Amino acid sequence: MRIGPRGARAAFTLIELMIVVVIIGILSVLAAYGVRKYIANAKTAEARNALGRMAGSAIIAYERESMAGTILPQQTSTPITRALCRSASASVPSSQGMIAGAKYQSSPSEWSVDPIASGFACLHFTIDEPQYYMYNYTAVGSTNPGDSFTAIANGDLNGDSVLSTFTLSGKINGSYALNVAPNIAETSPEE
Repeated sequence: MRIGPRGARAAFTLIELMIVVVIIGILSVLAAYGVRKYIANAKTAEARNALGRMAGSAIIAYERESMAGTILPQQTSTPITRALCRSASASVPSSQGMIAGAKYQSSPSEWSVDPIASGFACLHFTIDEPQYYMYNYTAVGSTNPGDSFTAIANGDLNGDSVLSTFTLSGKINGSYALNVAPNIAETSPEE
């Protein structure tokens, strides 16, 4: 603001007003970007948490005794019998169109469609709330070193048919322990 020759106050100049408008515009763009990034990160937390739960469940299922229900004769022994859960027969939901820019509410029957020794039923894994991602579990082999599992979450948060993919895997090592990858592999996490 400028002071006139008689001490009267003059109005803001056009340049001063334009500078204020530009600064407000820049701040609003930055705020919108930050909010969008925060919301996308909150949505991807679902996939990260679910895959962590699946990996923990895979370890617990592997460590469970899976010996046959036969009677063991006296004074005999049997080796510890551990096995990975077999692959799930289908993803939940069954197609990516159901999660394209939307949330999907699964039913309990979708998670328990496999026999008790397979897939999500073996892992005791379900999601009760509406979900942004499609989940799948696959296993290659079940008891030998090198046998592995992979848990995958695919999402299409913005509905553009480009999937974001989160993958967590584990493998049985030479001493028959199940090792899980220390990090989730992410491809286009905010798509």
